[in-house]
Amino acid sequence: MNVRLEPVLPEQEPVLQNLMQLYIHDFSEFWAGTSKGDLQADGRFDPYPLAAYWTDRTRSAWFILRNDLLAGFALVNDHAHSGQAIDNSVAEFFVLRKHRGSGVAAAAAHLVFATRSGLWEVAVARKNTAALRFWRKAVATTPGATDTREIDVRTPAWDGPIILFRRDGA
Repeated sequence: MNVRLEPVLPEQEPVLQNLMQLYIHDFSEFWAGTSKGDLQADGRFDPYPLAAYWTDRTRSAWFILRNDLLAGFALVNDHAHSGQAIDNSVAEFFVLRKHRGSGVAAAAAHLVFATRSGLWEVAVARKNTAALRFWRKAVATTPGATDTREIDVRTPAWDGPIILFRRDGA
């Protein structure tokens, strides 16, 4: 299995927005009973705000490819849900269901972490228990990861566990 990351170029934003529709659909099950994740009149979710990923040096957008086929995406920024000073945060991460459970997501996560050094944060929505299991294992098996800890945050801005770790030498 060959997994690699490819930077998303500004002209590829429509492709990323299409993938974001699948991601939001998957995530919408956690928003039951709220107005989050409602469809627009055209049957699509609201577009994801991506413009800053091509203008802000603290952000990066990646396509995840498996054997040169599009398999997902990862967005990285420096927004902290923990309230702590961090260097990097996994903003969004998505692997198509077809590729889940095959090692693609873990390989992609390791590649994403290898793009930057410093203190990383991975915030996981409380209801997304499958993602929490995945991220705990992915971080635990990340080459060069140190000082790993997990905190639980319940604020109006964030509700869920947050994994913090350091990765030096990117």
